[in-house]
Amino acid sequence: MNILHIETSTEICSVALSSDGQCLTEEVDLKGPSHAQVLAGFVDSVVSFADSHALPLDAVAVSSGPGSYTGLRIGLSTAKGVCFGRNLPLIAVPTLKVLSTPLLLHEELPEDALLCPMLDARRMEVYTALYDRALRPVVDVHAAVIAEDSFAEQLSERPVYFFGGGAAKCKDLLVHPNAHFVDDVRPLARHMFPLAEMAFLRGQFEDVAYFTPFYLKEFVPGVAKNPIVG
Repeated sequence: MNILHIETSTEICSVALSSDGQCLTEEVDLKGPSHAQVLAGFVDSVVSFADSHALPLDAVAVSSGPGSYTGLRIGLSTAKGVCFGRNLPLIAVPTLKVLSTPLLLHEELPEDALLCPMLDARRMEVYTALYDRALRPVVDVHAAVIAEDSFAEQLSERPVYFFGGGAAKCKDLLVHPNAHFVDDVRPLARHMFPLAEMAFLRGQFEDVAYFTPFYLKEFVPGVAKNPIVG
């Protein structure tokens, strides 16, 4: 299967093309947020690559939040445009699971480890969740104000790995021996591959006309209009 992947949930903008789990080409801007300026060109470049190599697209996958209100809207609008233009199904991939994928692929984790991706929501607020190694939710996606006793129950029982843009500001507070921090983990389009392909095989597609991202703006009134980075 050939899938176009679009990730715009944070200040990073990335687009990639996968074919049966392999990355064929990608475009990445780490300097953002500049999604409105670069995303259309990235998508055009990746789609042109697919067309020039006679690779018919089977679906479009988009990172669905939580994340930047502006970034998510731009990413989803672009994804919907490609879906409508080429009559393709739309796959939504939760951003915190995208963020967790590189740890599962590249880090040696204990069997009982919990993954805690964190997106920065300014001050000591983060958007986060807890997953086991199969990415089953132990604690659902939510907004949280990090304090010294955050995740105390989970940390008392098993190792918890914190990572993502919101994790750095938690290091001085979460000092339990079971708290582990992994640096430089960012959501990228190439990290969407296994999740999007699994959704494709299961037939888990979204309504292209009506699907909206998961902004989480109702949880943190102080950042309601522009959560995280957008």
